[in-house]
Amino acid sequence: MAEKTFPEHFLWGAATASYQIEGAWNEDGKGPSIWDEFSREPGRVANGDTGDVACDHYHRYQEDVQLMKRLGLKTYRFSIGWPRLIPQGSGAVNQAGVDFYSRLVDELLAAGIQPVPTLYHWDMPAALEPGGGWRNLETADRFAEYAELCFRSLGDRVNTWITLNEPWVVAHIGHVSGEHAPGHTNWDEGLQVGHTLLLAHGKAVERLRALGGESRIGITVNLTCIHPASDSEADRAAAARGIAYNNEWFLTPIFEGEYPPLMREVFQDRLPDFTAEQWKTVQSPTDFVGVNYYTRQMVCDGPSSGSPLGIDSVPSDGPKTAMGWEIYPPGIREVTSWTYEKYGPTAIYITENGAAFEDEPDASGRVEDEQRRRFVEAHLLELHAAIASGVPIKGYFLWSLLDNFEWAKGYDKRFGIVRVNYDTLQRTPKRTADWYAGVIAANAVKTD
Repeated sequence: MAEKTFPEHFLWGAATASYQIEGAWNEDGKGPSIWDEFSREPGRVANGDTGDVACDHYHRYQEDVQLMKRLGLKTYRFSIGWPRLIPQGSGAVNQAGVDFYSRLVDELLAAGIQPVPTLYHWDMPAALEPGGGWRNLETADRFAEYAELCFRSLGDRVNTWITLNEPWVVAHIGHVSGEHAPGHTNWDEGLQVGHTLLLAHGKAVERLRALGGESRIGITVNLTCIHPASDSEADRAAAARGIAYNNEWFLTPIFEGEYPPLMREVFQDRLPDFTAEQWKTVQSPTDFVGVNYYTRQMVCDGPSSGSPLGIDSVPSDGPKTAMGWEIYPPGIREVTSWTYEKYGPTAIYITENGAAFEDEPDASGRVEDEQRRRFVEAHLLELHAAIASGVPIKGYFLWSLLDNFEWAKGYDKRFGIVRVNYDTLQRTPKRTADWYAGVIAANAVKTD
């Protein structure tokens, strides 16, 4: 049996998000989020599901932390619910919300687990939406105020922060394709939302730096491995446009102080611009890049696609997850190597990687999820190869710790390594959880 050993201080973890697991949607002073409202709109979410209860983590966080401890997690990535802390998005602070995350951080530290909070994982306070939400550049200031509250409240115990989770999804899926909250379908809105998110990220970084100390901060982007469907010049050009829009949109401004040239070429004056001072804020130095990787996309030139990008997706013949996403492990090495070669971050974390499958428990409630185990193993082997080639990958957060509310898919899709019975809320580790605990204990992946 071969053994692929990871670097000595490699951080093994798992990840979740507030709206997907917490529940308690209107308890202890929490305000509604855009997802609370969106999930109540008929037809928006499968089965009419909502995150009202989700996994009830708000009440069961101690049980969940003990579960993490038994798995041997070194770190845990979670998100803070902005409307739980500042119900109206600005102004009065809800101390009960602050206290919840303080208790969670203390519980994690007592279990020997490093907390890594994400400040924004899509649940904006609903009170900000009528004023434009992320379409309004002033929301960047509201986010900076919220970020500073988090830094001041938890920064004595938290030393690693993530500003935004997948801003591309917020901009495109929330405002162009309309599948996520707030459910808009407007390309210009999407471009403006991305613009505001970039400024919000930079302002949050500035707030942390102004407080002093040695805390680290970064951003998490979702990177898709995009390949041309053929070797034709047109398809290669389409893939380049797709990479600019999907993978470069947020990293190029942060690291290079400009929008990707191909995005400028495609959108021209529809793409907003910053003042010189705002560009300086956007470029505030970050300590790491978080990469969420799930799949590959094959694309071809599609001038009649209706998209300004002129791109069509082409179905692949490869195996797929329950989400319909191609399983393509080499892509995780490709996108992390590309990120390092193009932008030169000193550290990269895989902040999400995982898969949904049609999990079926046996008579005892156990899930023998061999497909998921093989998925994770294959991606970890590719990561090991990337590290060996010099890519500074410092940690891996498996998505997700728990089965949870999978956004517009509701509770139909299960990504967790721990099964949640949504009737009883009982947690049962799946086979992958036990296997992953072994990987963490050995700091290595053992293969036949």
